[in-house]
Amino acid sequence: MTPAPDGARAASPGGVAPRVAPPGGAAAPTAPADGVAPAAAPPDLVRLLLVASVALITLVAFENLAVSTAMPAVAEDLGGLRLYAVASGVPLAAGLVATAVSGAWSDARGPRGSLLAGIVLFSTGLVIAGLAPSMEILVVGRAVQGFGGGLLVVPLYVLVGAMVPAARQPAFFAAFSAAWVVPALVGPGVTGLVVDHASWRWIFLGVPALTLGVSALLLPLLRHIPPHGSRSDPAVRHSRLLLAATGTGAAVAVLQVAGSQTGSEMAAWVVPAAIVAAAVLVLCLPPLVPAGTVRLLRGVPSAVACRTLLNATFMTAQTFLPLLLVREHGWPVWQAGLVLTVASVAWATGAAIQGRVTSTAGRDRLSWLGPLLLAAGTFITAGATLEAVTPWIVVVGWALGGTGMGLAYPALSVLVLQATPPARHGRISSSLQVADALGAAMGLAASGALFTALVGTGGTDAYLAGLLLASGLGLVASVAGARAAAPVVG
Repeated sequence: MTPAPDGARAASPGGVAPRVAPPGGAAAPTAPADGVAPAAAPPDLVRLLLVASVALITLVAFENLAVSTAMPAVAEDLGGLRLYAVASGVPLAAGLVATAVSGAWSDARGPRGSLLAGIVLFSTGLVIAGLAPSMEILVVGRAVQGFGGGLLVVPLYVLVGAMVPAARQPAFFAAFSAAWVVPALVGPGVTGLVVDHASWRWIFLGVPALTLGVSALLLPLLRHIPPHGSRSDPAVRHSRLLLAATGTGAAVAVLQVAGSQTGSEMAAWVVPAAIVAAAVLVLCLPPLVPAGTVRLLRGVPSAVACRTLLNATFMTAQTFLPLLLVREHGWPVWQAGLVLTVASVAWATGAAIQGRVTSTAGRDRLSWLGPLLLAAGTFITAGATLEAVTPWIVVVGWALGGTGMGLAYPALSVLVLQATPPARHGRISSSLQVADALGAAMGLAASGALFTALVGTGGTDAYLAGLLLASGLGLVASVAGARAAAPVVG
C-alpha cells in the first residue's frame, strides 16, 4: 500500500476540500491518477447508498452483538471453552485475506463483484456455524463468515469515497456508527430470549435470509455505478498483495490456535509454529499497510496504526466481558449483553459528537482523546475481577470505552480517506480494514493465550490479565492517534 504524501491531512467536515500541499506551493486538491476529479453522484443515488449501507450495517451489527452475547452459551453447549477466543478471532484472521483481495478487486474492477461475493459468503458462513455439531466446525463457519465480511466492507468505503462529497463524509460515517444503536438496544434482549427459550443456533441461522433481503436494496445502486477502477497496477502487484494477505491471515490464525494449546495439552508443534507464524507476519504485513505504520510515521501511517491498536483493545475487552459476567458473576445472558448495548449506544453518541466537530484542532484531538478514553474505560472494567468491587462497574467502564471508540473510529476513517487520492481509496480502505482485523485478531490471540494459561488456576486472574493487556494497548493507541494528524506543508 502506498501512503499519502507526508503533507497530506484530512480536511475538517466544514466543507473544506481535502488537500495535499506540494513542496513550496499552496495546497492543491487531490485527484485521481488521470487528473480528473470524480463527478459528484446524483443526490438520489447518495441517499440510496446511505439507506442501503445503513440497513446492511444494522444487520451485521445485530449479528455481531448477538453472537458476542451468545458465545458463553455456545462454548458451554459445545464444550469449547478452550476455543472461545479462537471462535471470536478467526473471522478477523480470514477477513485479513478478504480485505486485501477486496481492495485490489475494487480498484481494478469496481466494488460490485466484491460486495456481492461478500454477501454470499457471509451468509454461507453463518449457516455453517448455526448447524455446527462441535466448536471446531463452528470455527470453520466463522472463518467463512469472516472472509465474506471482509469482502463486503471495503466496497462500502470505496463507494463513500467515490460518491459522497467530502463535506458529507463525516456524517456518513456517523450514520454507519449510529446503525449500531437499534441492534444494541434490542439485540441482547432478543438473544437472551432465543438462547433461553429456543437455541443459540437461531442467532446464526436467522441472519442469512435477512441479509440477502436487505442486500437487494443495493442492486439498483450498483446498476448505476460503472466499474471505475484503475488497471494501472501490474498483475504482479496484485499477486504480491494477495500472497502477503494470505500469509498474514494464516499467521494470525496459527497464533490464535497455538494460544489455545497450553498446559498438559500443549503439543510439540506449538512453540515452533508460533515462531514461524511470527516471522511470516513480520515479512507479510508491510505490503498491506502504509509504509511507516509500525514506526508510527506521522499522518496516514499513524492513523492506520491507531486503528489497529483501537481494535485490539476494544475487541479483547468486549469478547471476554460477557464471559466474565456469565461464568464468574452468574449473570443471565441477556443481562451480560446489556453491557454491549451500553457500549454501542455510547459509540454512536461519540460518533455523533465527532461529526459536529469542525475545527482542525478539534478534529486533531479526537485521534488521541478517543483512544485515551477507551484505555481508561477498559481499565475500569478490570475492577469487576476483584471481589471488593461490584460487577456493575463494567457498565460504567464500557460506556466510557464505547464513547472513546465513537470519537476516534469515524474520525480516523475521514482523515485517511480525505488524505488519500481518490484513485487509491480502494487500497487505503483495504489498509484500514486490514488494520481493524489484524488488531482485533492479534489482541484476541494474545489475550486468548493468557486466558487459556490462567483459567485453570481458578478465580478471575485470566480475565484480569486480558483486560490489563487491552488497557495498555489503548494507551499506545493514544500515542499513535496523536501522530495521525500530520501538519500541512506549504
